[in-house]
Amino acid sequence: MARVRRLNHAVLFVRDAERAAAFYERAFGFEVIANMGGRAVFLRAAGSDNHHDLGLFALGEGAPGPFTGQAVGLYHLAWQVDTIEELAEMRRVLAELGALTGQSDHGATKSLYGQDPDGNEFEVMWLVPREAWGPYDREAVTRPLNLARELERFGRKGEAGSPDC
Repeated sequence: MARVRRLNHAVLFVRDAERAAAFYERAFGFEVIANMGGRAVFLRAAGSDNHHDLGLFALGEGAPGPFTGQAVGLYHLAWQVDTIEELAEMRRVLAELGALTGQSDHGATKSLYGQDPDGNEFEVMWLVPREAWGPYDREAVTRPLNLARELERFGRKGEAGSPDC
């Protein structure tokens, strides 16, 4: 039986692909690898082995949206960072952009939520080391995220320049 290994890329319909691309460049550090005259823009995440991680297709300023959760459709995409410090840095960047909409502790993951300029919701998450999952190996929870506590618990202790929360 063939098995899916992982999500390779996501494609979003947006009103203005270049405006959305600028947001994802600033928020996530994505690099534009192809721009098809503003009709479609393809971006790659730093360090990614993918050709592209995100495709943005322009519908025009009059396009309806965003999705409100009142119909069948995609809820959000989750982008993973490698360290809890990177999650803290993402929190700072998303807050600066006015894009941060929430924060949650899901036990096995620590998550931030935000919206792009078209209202598409996304998650930025850090995966807790497997050995620290404990009961969350088989549970799904949503609690308020205390990022300062998680930095203390999982961060590089004693290193100068630790991100503030």
